[in-house]
Amino acid sequence: MFGLPPDAWNAVALSLQVASVATLASLLPGLAVAWLLARRRFPGRALLDGLVHLPLILPPVVTGYLLLLALGRRGVLGGALAEIGIVFAFRWTGAALACAVMGFPLMVRAMRLSIEAVDPRLEQAAGTLGASPLAVFLTVTLPLSLPGCIAGAVLAFAKAMGEFGATITFVSNIPGETQTLPSAIYTLTQFPGGEGPALRLTLISVALSVAALLVSEFLASRAARRLRAG
Repeated sequence: MFGLPPDAWNAVALSLQVASVATLASLLPGLAVAWLLARRRFPGRALLDGLVHLPLILPPVVTGYLLLLALGRRGVLGGALAEIGIVFAFRWTGAALACAVMGFPLMVRAMRLSIEAVDPRLEQAAGTLGASPLAVFLTVTLPLSLPGCIAGAVLAFAKAMGEFGATITFVSNIPGETQTLPSAIYTLTQFPGGEGPALRLTLISVALSVAALLVSEFLASRAARRLRAG
């Protein structure tokens, strides 16, 4: 279909799988960290903020190499995890982990800004009525910050779809196992005659990114309308 080899379509499917898993796995940790940074003052807050945003500053290859040092089969944690059957390096789950790490700062930043935009007096009013902190978050903070949270999730998904440096360093470029869409495009450009399929894969990548943005806008607008109606 579209003149693409089967491995290319496998790469598209794997990218969607990896990006979805990375985004879903990051949602709860991302919300928790965003809320902490937006609503709490505590020792080490600046350090946490710096660690969260570190993948945005480091070259992606460095992030992938650090993951390999930590979670490779001979890594600091990877050896112990391998003994109980949990392996990330050179597996698609490792690609999902690398993409989650790279997209996490974008998700947290969007969620944090959205939470900070919620009037704290509304949360305080709910608290004075006897609501627990968790109930206040679920019934006041989260609904009011939902459009920003959706935007953060879509940003993380889009980042995961386009991640290359960290994934190829941590899990390599194995067709059918770890070869994602960017890796497939890179592979196709390395041999004569691959320019056409590479261009078609690039157009597919652009289409998927635009679709993700449109879905984000639709969901965010719908959430905003429901808030105004409520």
